[in-house]
Amino acid sequence: MARILAYRFSAFGDVAMTVPVFREFLEQNPEVEIVMASRKNFERLFADIPNVTFHGIDVDDYKGFFGVRRLAKELISIYKPDYVADLHDVIRTKILNKIYIRKGFKVFKINKGKQEKEDLTDIWNLNKFQLKKTTERYADVFREMGFKVELSHQLRPNSEKKSGIGFAPFAQHKGKMLPLEKSLELVKILSEKDTVYFFGGGKKEIETLENWEQQIPNTKSLAGKLSLSEELEKISGLKLMISMDSANMHLASIVGTRCVSVWGSTHPFAGFLGFGQSENDVVEIKDLTCRPCSVFGDKECFRGDWACLGEISIQQILDKI
Repeated sequence: MARILAYRFSAFGDVAMTVPVFREFLEQNPEVEIVMASRKNFERLFADIPNVTFHGIDVDDYKGFFGVRRLAKELISIYKPDYVADLHDVIRTKILNKIYIRKGFKVFKINKGKQEKEDLTDIWNLNKFQLKKTTERYADVFREMGFKVELSHQLRPNSEKKSGIGFAPFAQHKGKMLPLEKSLELVKILSEKDTVYFFGGGKKEIETLENWEQQIPNTKSLAGKLSLSEELEKISGLKLMISMDSANMHLASIVGTRCVSVWGSTHPFAGFLGFGQSENDVVEIKDLTCRPCSVFGDKECFRGDWACLGEISIQQILDKI
């Protein structure tokens, strides 16, 4: 059995996007085993995939060149891989790659398409088009090794009984987040027909969502209350997830739940739409020529008014639902 050592250490959403790729790759190549090295709190993402061994680490335990060298030694001595897959391509993994190449391992790394993404987010570039999906970029790493993999880009529902709507109104950066007053207004409308479950994390988010739960009947905040396993289980039983361009969209993809996603300064063109999610479920302001101005939503708005989010109407989201 061929063994592939793969690694990606952040961010949560990007690691979650490897899950459906691993699942379909291993179904099509049952003679292969993947060892996934990543942050230890991401382990549950991979629990249901046969032939995946998860190696969780605390990144702070392996700081600097000597820390990375120690990690490289540990991974080799435990797993003795046939191939190495760098799904991250950052300084830490570049060092790992060099160590493994020197030791004679076959190392393959993701092509993140940095120049294409720079061109895409140039606000003066009016010729914008769909770039390769990130999930296909992951699959390309395995294809370069000589394996065949055809991704379905289809959702696989985990649960037949579905009820309630999930709502994750937060994102890591302002450029990806609907103004909270609009989110609140949306919840008031949705909760008239369905129970709405709130997802989030971090002290401020938990406080805000608990406040909403007290204000609005037929809502329940799950923020800060669930383990990753419980969160995935809950999302799998929802009729629908509503999320920003954030990790919750990718969690919905893992468990086969449809997600209506809201996009501001980022854009599905960069390749980060959730696996199997429909482009018809994307909520965005299409005629803003400055979009996308950012791959990750972490840039300030050059116009200063965040029109990409401020101009989205509640009705646009309701129409998708």
